[in-house]
Amino acid sequence: MSFLLRVQLPDAPGSLGHLAEAIGLVDGNIQSVDIVEQDPRGTVVDDIVVTLPKESMADVLITAAQSVEGAEVDSIRPFTGAIDRRGQIRMLNEITAHRRNLPAAMTELVRVLPKSMTASWAIVLCSDVPVKRIAASQAAPEDDGSNPEQINITEARILRPDQEEWIPQSWALLDSALAAAPLQGTGMVLVIGRTGGPDFLATEVEHLGHLGTIIGAILS
Repeated sequence: MSFLLRVQLPDAPGSLGHLAEAIGLVDGNIQSVDIVEQDPRGTVVDDIVVTLPKESMADVLITAAQSVEGAEVDSIRPFTGAIDRRGQIRMLNEITAHRRNLPAAMTELVRVLPKSMTASWAIVLCSDVPVKRIAASQAAPEDDGSNPEQINITEARILRPDQEEWIPQSWALLDSALAAAPLQGTGMVLVIGRTGGPDFLATEVEHLGHLGTIIGAILS
C-alpha cells in the first residue's frame, strides 16, 4: 500500500535523512520526495510517497515521522504511484500538439494534473453562461446536471464551498480541499480537488496559476 505523507521538517542538514532512516526502520520504501513549501522561518514542507508492506498500517508512518526531532505530520492519505512534476512537461507538449482539438487537449490536462499536483481529481469548466463541464478526470465527482449561471474565477485561488453557492455539494464531500485557476484568455477554468485534504498551500495555488497562464497562452 502506498501513502502520501505530508510532513513539516526543520530546514536543516540531515533532517530529511533522519526521516528517511525512521521510515526505513518500519519497512517503508520511499518512492518520491517533493518540496512543497519552504518557510523563511526555517521549516520546509515535504510530500513523501511511501510504500508499506501489506500487513502494515498508515499509523506506523506517523509514529516514525514523529520520532524525528522537529518533525510534524500534516496529513497522510492513500496515493498510488509517485509524484511526477516532469509529467507536466509532457502534458504541455501534448496540449500544444492538440491545441486545435480542444477536447483532446483538456482530456490530457485532467489526466496528468492530479498526479503532478497530488490532487484527487481535476475538472475543466467553460465559464460561459451557463457554465458547462469540458473535461474531468476519472476520479472527479459526477456531473449532477446543475449549471451555475456564473463563476468568479479571475485568478488562482482556494475555493470555499461554505461561502460560494455555485460550487456543487459533491465537490466538497469528505472535507475535500478545492482550488481553481483560469486558463487565461480561453474562457475556461481549471478546478482541482483533494479528497480529505490537506488544504492547498499558497505555493500550490501559485503553481496552479502559473500552469493556467501557460496553458492559456498555448491555446489562445
